[in-house]
Amino acid sequence: MAIQIGNVCVDTNDLKRASEFWQAVTGYKVSSSDDSTVYFEDPEQKASGLSLQLVPEKRQGKNRLHLDFFTGDLDGEVKRVKGLGATEVASHDGWVVLKDLDDNEFCICAA
Repeated sequence: MAIQIGNVCVDTNDLKRASEFWQAVTGYKVSSSDDSTVYFEDPEQKASGLSLQLVPEKRQGKNRLHLDFFTGDLDGEVKRVKGLGATEVASHDGWVVLKDLDDNEFCICAA
């Protein structure tokens, strides 16, 4: 295969607040930033990067793409991430759908 996912970008209306949230969720480190974008990288270089892009418009409708995070401690991680400001949308057998501070949906799944 000649290509791979190097980064996933998430839109935000508040770059500082979203940066703090996603850095706390992932444990990723800031690799670079400017006034409109923050790039995060996995400190162990084992996973794709994540970036945040400042946009003026609010999210409307259903996400067409979302992140799935895997963990060996589903209940613990959901509780931790909700403590960071995420809101729970739905709970299923083996995964929980949450929203970040900009209403972008993502899932935490049992590994």
